[in-house]
Amino acid sequence: MVSAMLNGAIAITCPKGLGFPGFNLHCRPIHRPSLVSVATRCSVSASRPSAQPRFIQHKKEAYWFYRFLSIGYDHFLNPPHFTEDMRDEALEAVDLSHPDMRVVDVGGGTGFTTLGIVKTVNAKNVTILDQSPHQLAKAKQKEALKECKILQGDAEDLPFPTDYADRYVSAGSIEYWPDPQRGIREAYRVLKMGGKACIIGPVYPTLRLSRFFADVWMLFPKEEEYIDWFTKAGFKDVQVKRIGPKWYRGVRRHGLIIGCSVTGTKPASGDSPLRIGPKEEDIEKPVNNRFAFLGRFLLGTLAAAWFMLVTVYMWIKDKIVPKDQPI
Repeated sequence: MVSAMLNGAIAITCPKGLGFPGFNLHCRPIHRPSLVSVATRCSVSASRPSAQPRFIQHKKEAYWFYRFLSIGYDHFLNPPHFTEDMRDEALEAVDLSHPDMRVVDVGGGTGFTTLGIVKTVNAKNVTILDQSPHQLAKAKQKEALKECKILQGDAEDLPFPTDYADRYVSAGSIEYWPDPQRGIREAYRVLKMGGKACIIGPVYPTLRLSRFFADVWMLFPKEEEYIDWFTKAGFKDVQVKRIGPKWYRGVRRHGLIIGCSVTGTKPASGDSPLRIGPKEEDIEKPVNNRFAFLGRFLLGTLAAAWFMLVTVYMWIKDKIVPKDQPI
């Protein structure tokens, strides 16, 4: 039974060469506070430091992951996790109120989030950036996005000048960034003074088995980590808004591939006050160990399948459990 599996305990030692040398994944219960608070410590879990990217939290692996996912992304893979209602609710906080705003949609992929942006902003003022040419090819086919500028690029090294945009939006992308702090620092840099950034992304599970698969697949930050990254980059008025599919009924224990919208305001012009070292990963660099790459890719993809099963499980529970009872 799936419900029984969700309460199981998992412990695993990952082999060397797959990105976790001699690393033990021990899943332990986590108690999430009801209110979001600023945390100074930046680690995804006691057993999985942010400095050790998960199997698909690498640029090459993410590139090939979406090489295949792009085939059915808009019709089969995205809808169970990120609906139009969720998108529009998430974008409310970034205040896309003026048609002449200059907006960058980083990690824009097939343009699903961009379709929400161009409801109020002229498409000619919107730039979609993604590292996946296969995802961007889908965006180019959408009539509403024909006037958008479409660029292939890196979220951790944006091809825009400092103080360039009025709004920065990134949905469903941070989970594949090897260095999320660098990406959020770039968001700060490219915004004008008073500009707002909005990152829409996953939230970390509290159930043991889901935590295990999250740690294998990609980055599932905690809400306080988002706040910490934004604050360190220099953003002010940082806020977290919780979102999720309606059939989850607010349940967050399994984690959510799209579970929150985090916004912050740039208080002054210029670069971010945060100083960090050189970028560690580049999509253009060749793969040194093809077997390790293939291992990470396959294991990460298998872990991703778990979250497809979870959303089906929650959808079924929503149908059979009375609305006045918790699921």
